[in-house]
Amino acid sequence: MLDALLLRLHTETACRRGGALALRLIDLDTDHALIRLREKGGTQRWQPITPMLAGRLDDHARARGAVAPTEALLRYRKGQPAIHRRYDLMRKRIGRQLPSVAAQGITTHWLRHTTLTWLERHCGYGVARAYAGHTDRRGPATTTYIKADLHAVATALAAITG
Repeated sequence: MLDALLLRLHTETACRRGGALALRLIDLDTDHALIRLREKGGTQRWQPITPMLAGRLDDHARARGAVAPTEALLRYRKGQPAIHRRYDLMRKRIGRQLPSVAAQGITTHWLRHTTLTWLERHCGYGVARAYAGHTDRRGPATTTYIKADLHAVATALAAITG
């Protein structure tokens, strides 16, 4: 169940591993289908997710012992918070079932790249940039002006998930 949640989470949000593992119960807003991602460089942002994923994340955390708002959302069966090693083991398990995963080195970062590439092609650069949580100012001056708000990101999520 945890592996399925991780794959869905990364496909829907294009979040980084660290962002997923940093999720706490307080970072899940099931009423508005949002998660607060805390990622690289101390950035934070609210990211839309499907109501189905929001409910499953909440059920998962509570079934595995998360009670306090600051407790980890993603947890092992016995209740311990998931750690980076989970990704390595998951990739090895999937690679045994699907040799192309191992051969091509498919990781959660690959899912992030694929999701963001699809978004850029179908929803535009600004949406893909916001979806990725990119806040850097490097590059052409126009990157300062090409932005997307939370509503545009939610619309993109609907396009991805149908």
